[in-house]
Amino acid sequence: MVERATSFGSETGSYEKGRPEYPAEAVQWLLEPLPTGDRAVVDIGAGTGKLTRAVLALGSATVTAVDPDPQMLDALRGKTPGVETVTGTAEALPLDDASADAAVLGQAWHWVEPVAASAEIGRVLRPGGVLGLIWNVRDDRTEWVRRLTAIMHGSPAEEMIASNAVRVASPFGPLEEKRWEWTRTMTRAELHAMARSRSYLITAPEEEKDRVARGMDALFDELGLAEGGTLEMPYVTAAYRAVRGS
Repeated sequence: MVERATSFGSETGSYEKGRPEYPAEAVQWLLEPLPTGDRAVVDIGAGTGKLTRAVLALGSATVTAVDPDPQMLDALRGKTPGVETVTGTAEALPLDDASADAAVLGQAWHWVEPVAASAEIGRVLRPGGVLGLIWNVRDDRTEWVRRLTAIMHGSPAEEMIASNAVRVASPFGPLEEKRWEWTRTMTRAELHAMARSRSYLITAPEEEKDRVARGMDALFDELGLAEGGTLEMPYVTAAYRAVRGS
């Protein structure tokens, strides 16, 4: 798990190209419990900055991006100049006590130890601060998407959400949950980039990577997805939030 959790830096290009953005209304919902005005937000497991940029786009927020992988932070700075970046994890944040109003994690909570991470994030947040967790997951209720997942293998995030196993601990209160359904227009190249950005494939032997690529191409041929063509990938955005007690 540690190897997979820290593997993404070798595929920053695929991650940026293949992973979807977050719906603005979902990101806004994460921060809704906070008072209006300037807010200090920590994006933990920030990766290439997709959630960082979504928070900044809402306005009235400064973001500190935290990731264990310097390569991911390099990519983030290239896409989002001026954002403060620090190396760290949810369980060990190089940030002062009570220095932030919110902490958000996109595609990341399934990699953390929830009790230790909740305690450490609680240390960094002010009373009444918000912990927001968000994932974009493919909607496997669509038959061809189920077949694609079988070829690529399921992810820890998909397993956590499907089994309703998202948990936080003290000092946070109960989790609220909300979901959004939407579609993303994707090319064949973007679908392959999405697969290459997943930890299972990044850490897999070359023969497994080749097997997955061949299986995906066979499926796309069957669907009539030619080079340069597009299809609509159905997604579900699953968002969770909890408020830090006093």
